[in-house]
Parts: sequence; structure tokens; C-alpha cells
Amino acid sequence: MNNRTFTVAAAVLLLALGGAFLSTTRGSPVVTRTNLERLPMEIDGYRAVEDRFPQVVYDELNADKHVYRHYSDAAGHLVTLYIGYYGTAKGGRTGHNPYACLPGVGWAILDTGKESLEQPGEDVSGPRRVRVNYILAGKDGRYETVLHWYQTDRDKVLATGFEQNIQRFLGRVLRNRNDGAFVRVTSSCDEAGIAEARKLTRRFAEKILALLPAYWPEEG
Repeated sequence: MNNRTFTVAAAVLLLALGGAFLSTTRGSPVVTRTNLERLPMEIDGYRAVEDRFPQVVYDELNADKHVYRHYSDAAGHLVTLYIGYYGTAKGGRTGHNPYACLPGVGWAILDTGKESLEQPGEDVSGPRRVRVNYILAGKDGRYETVLHWYQTDRDKVLATGFEQNIQRFLGRVLRNRNDGAFVRVTSSCDEAGIAEARKLTRRFAEKILALLPAYWPEEG
């Protein structure tokens, strides 16, 4: 290792140690307003009804706030939204993910990948785009197209828990805050409707990406 590489590595290590020390001395902020319950009940012509999981599911997920809704339009198209929000005191993220949870309730994962979605804002090359996770699952002749991602710092969208850990660390060091949310958008269909269901989840997920920063929880 040359001197320059050693110096950079040492500086990064010292920065990480300093950040870790600061995060332990400042204490964790607490959630003062969850706000997510104020997300519109009508989005792009889709009207929502609230739903609930069994209490044992909420006990296991242990989030500070859950949003679980089914949105439908006049033509009968249905899309389901779930958001689980975790404040800084709870580590900003869930330990659960669809890759384990779907098979656990009998759904077979048939395909996985990434989707590129448009998010409000501009990058140097044009409209901002973010990558989220895609799953196609099947059970008893029914299919679900699923898009899911982690979100933090209002509008930071991250596809993996590793990316979220980096962002949460920076947030705790710079702002003493590393809260985050798990977001999932799902549409059910038969085999013939998979392509259309995938388009629906994409369109609706982009609407959620546009709305969510305005309803981000507050900590203090």
C-alpha cells in the first residue's frame, strides 16, 4: 500500500470512528409527527380503502407507522400500497423483505430485477431516475407484480439495505437522524395480465415517489 492510499484509508477510518462517536453522544431523536396517514386517499383517479394486517404482523414488523391501503379506479384496476416507517430510535429500517416474506406465506418468486422510475427533480442528464426492486410472484394461478424500495431523508430512494445503511450513517453523522421507510406497491393479476399489472405498479409507484417527501414524518 503506497503512502497516498494509506492516508486516504486512515482518513476514512477516522471519519467513520468520529461519526460513530458523535452518534452515540447526541442521543436519538423521537418521532413527533408521523404524517404518512395524511397521504391522499385518492391518487391519479384511484380511491383507497384502509386495510389492516393481523396484530401479530404489526408486532413482528415493529414500525413507528404503517400505511396499508388498496387503491382502485372506476375500471376495477387495483393496486396495494404498504409503507412501514422506522424512526431513528428504531434504526431506520425493517429486518423483513419480500424475498423472505412472500415464500413464507406460500408465494413462489418467479422473477426478480430492477425497475428505473422517474422521480421529481432534475439531474445533469435530464429527469431524475431511481432504481427500485421488481418481483413477480405466483400462487394458485394468481400472480403479483411487486415494486419495493427503501426511502430515507425524504426523497433518497435506495434499492438495497446496504445502500440504505450508508445513507443512514451519513444522516446520523450530519443531521443526527437516520430514519427510513420500506415502501411496497403491488398489483394482482392472472397470467395474461402480468404485463399490464407491471405497468400499473410502475405508474403508481412513480406517483408515490412524487408524493412521499411532502408527507415525510418529523423527528425532534
